Amino acid sequence: MRFLSRVPNVDWVGHRKRALVLSAVLTIASLSLLLTRGLNFGIDFTGGVLVEVGYPQTVQLQIVRRDLAKAGYTEAVAQYFGNTEDVLIRLPPPKSEAVGAAAEKQKSSQISNNVMNALNAGKNGITLRRVEFVGPAVGGELKKKGALALLAAFGGIFLYIMFRFEWKFSVGSICALTHDAIMTLGYLSLVHEQFDLTTLAGVLAMLGYSNNETIVLFDRVRENLLNLRKRGVLDIVNLSINQTLMRSVVTHFTVLLVLLALHYLGGPSVHGFSVAMMVGVIVATYSSIYISSGVAILLNVKREDLLPPKDDSPGHRDSGGAVV
Repeated sequence: MRFLSRVPNVDWVGHRKRALVLSAVLTIASLSLLLTRGLNFGIDFTGGVLVEVGYPQTVQLQIVRRDLAKAGYTEAVAQYFGNTEDVLIRLPPPKSEAVGAAAEKQKSSQISNNVMNALNAGKNGITLRRVEFVGPAVGGELKKKGALALLAAFGGIFLYIMFRFEWKFSVGSICALTHDAIMTLGYLSLVHEQFDLTTLAGVLAMLGYSNNETIVLFDRVRENLLNLRKRGVLDIVNLSINQTLMRSVVTHFTVLLVLLALHYLGGPSVHGFSVAMMVGVIVATYSSIYISSGVAILLNVKREDLLPPKDDSPGHRDSGGAVV
């Protein structure tokens, strides 16, 4: 515990230019992956068939997935729906070129029959609760709403930090969040992780986590700028990073422990969420040190930016005396 209470003395600011260059290279590489390879969109964004089945007793999802894989539905996603007896199965859209409401109903009915046969519904007492066909138009609408959610998060964070601190800090924070989002999406594209609504929730949660780290650092920078008047800005930023470092290390370590447990024990339904969060936590640690503070330094943030405006009204006295 004594080690955790010590303030390290690492020259983080001295490496900011090299770190910014490295971040630029990795960001360009991530954007290239997203433009060429793209994301592996799940059923939520591409459309598909939803089949809800009911078991007479609790069933293990591994058994459901195994039976579906044997029947050829290797991309099926199975998860509990309400309780451990009800299972929601999401299947990719059928490859048939037929369109129209009648064709969709026929395809959904055929797929539901195949699913019930794959699960041995008659032998195991499984009942079909509902079957729905999700068209690609719905998936396209979800893509737009997901993008709007990201933009709304960025805009709200920018306004909050500008109001809470200063606009130069806001720009640094948005640059860090953009960096984290692109890096995380680039990694998901690289490993071909399925990107569904759960994964999108992980990306949004990661942005909130990253912003929290940035605000903690900026709050310490502001405090030190106002209290340590004889020290330069670069020295203040470096000191602030070192002062918040141990707090960040402990926080990130405990969060990663939870995410690792979720990743290996939570099942495939939360796999994308845990992967996005794990990558985001690691990237957020880096960006809060180098990107957000580095951009603020590039914008020439000064102590005067944080000082309250002077009152030049007539009769004001600097000594704090009464107005006559």
